[in-house]
Amino acid sequence: MPYPKITSLPGGVRNVLPEHAQVIFRKTYNNAWKEYRLPEDRKYSASREETAHKVAWGAVKQVYKKNGDQWVKKSKRKKVKKQEN
Repeated sequence: MPYPKITSLPGGVRNVLPEHAQVIFRKTYNNAWKEYRLPEDRKYSASREETAHKVAWGAVKQVYKKNGDQWVKKSKRKKVKKQEN
């Protein structure tokens, strides 16, 4: 079931993620809930909720990493241009 606001997220999300990561989780979860509505759109016969949680955690992990017990924002990589000879 979609989460109407951050405070409605499960404690396992709310209590460990920074606020910005919670926003990412919530928005992604709600979008995945809509996108994977039909069972044939999901892998391995996963439930709608399980699929939405996996997609949401994947989105969080694109921006944040776990450092010990805390989730911290990943540093941005600088693009390095290859020099042509």
